[in-house]
Amino acid sequence: MSNGFRVLQRTRQVSAELVQRYRAVPVANISDSMSRMTAAGATLRPMHRGGVLAGPALTVKCRPGDNLMLHYALDIAQPGDVIVADAGGDLSNALIGELMLAYAQKKRLGGIIINGAIRDAVSIRGSDFPVFAAGITHRGPYKDGPGEINVPVAIAGMVIEPGDLVIGDDDGVLCVPFDHAEAVFEKAAAKLAAEAQQLLDIAEGTNDRAWVIDALKAKGCYFG
Repeated sequence: MSNGFRVLQRTRQVSAELVQRYRAVPVANISDSMSRMTAAGATLRPMHRGGVLAGPALTVKCRPGDNLMLHYALDIAQPGDVIVADAGGDLSNALIGELMLAYAQKKRLGGIIINGAIRDAVSIRGSDFPVFAAGITHRGPYKDGPGEINVPVAIAGMVIEPGDLVIGDDDGVLCVPFDHAEAVFEKAAAKLAAEAQQLLDIAEGTNDRAWVIDALKAKGCYFG
């Protein structure tokens, strides 16, 4: 086995049914339910027109500026997969553009996350196919390798393992570990329901704000 230049098999992945349930929950609610301790950084932004990204991760570790392994990941990806490519956040060369994304759409993938740059931005902005990236450049990639597929990757401290659930919306991208996906969903769904009730209370003028002054007093705030 050649570390740094290898293709491994994914041995587990979140179910399509669970992915569909997650699509109805904002990333912010999911993040709150994970104690706000994990994130892919503020640089990964949606490049597409709009819509939720959600699916099991197919991970790719790319050499900065090189997309050979990303091409192979597209070939082996299954419908619904989200390809998560870590190129170290380097923005010197775009790793993906209009042609590769047309192929990804044809294969009915769940989306693409690039910790690096994309190009053909006008085409991507006009599409609903989910694409998150760290930046844009016109300069294209090399195709020499090396790279790895289906290995753990880390983006801004957030570890993503093959088969984990990845989800993204206008607030950013989040990974939910495979082993915790069901439990996190239950907490996030409850959080969403509680916020819906809060919005109703605000609209009706019945929301209770006593917690604010209670918190200030508990922390020793002086009132003159």
